[in-house]
Amino acid sequence: MAYDKFTVLRSTAVPLPLENVDTDQIIPARFLKATKREGFGDNLFRDWRYNNDDSPKADFVLNNSIYKGQILVGGRNFGSGSSREHAAWAIYDYGFRCVISSFFADIFKGNSLNIGILPVTVSPEFLDKIFQAIEANPNAEIEVNLPAQTVTILATGESEGFEINDYKKNNMLNGFDDIDYLQSIKQEIAEFETTRPF
Repeated sequence: MAYDKFTVLRSTAVPLPLENVDTDQIIPARFLKATKREGFGDNLFRDWRYNNDDSPKADFVLNNSIYKGQILVGGRNFGSGSSREHAAWAIYDYGFRCVISSFFADIFKGNSLNIGILPVTVSPEFLDKIFQAIEANPNAEIEVNLPAQTVTILATGESEGFEINDYKKNNMLNGFDDIDYLQSIKQEIAEFETTRPF
């Protein structure tokens, strides 16, 4: 399988309440030389995380030990800018399995779904509630239920639904990328082929 199956994720979350976070901020262009997915997490938000001497910037959220978890909560228009797949690779390699925002750039959203990151779009009002819950308690857990297509703030019980393409949902539930999906139906493909005229 391309990645682990995604069903229900319960996790604390890392808040990044910034709008228009683009792919060059997620993974700067100078780190795009590698072609394998591994290792990009080290440079996730590199210029926001580190000073020029490679020392951590104390005021950046990923350097604050009170915030942790497999969910990244971002502001509106997350993943804008260039279409680099490496942005999604960096987020996955760092350990995030879900990104929540009120709006995603389409290409970033597609790249995320292709590698096992679930991009969840919620209303601006519900996004604010998530940020407020994390601010009130950094250990507050969020539940992302893919089969039911809901996001729930467990401390308050507030919940909202989200949309996802049926094909991508099925792939996430099974841990499939596009090739894995084709492999899973190869018998059906072979049977269909026998019905076609030569």
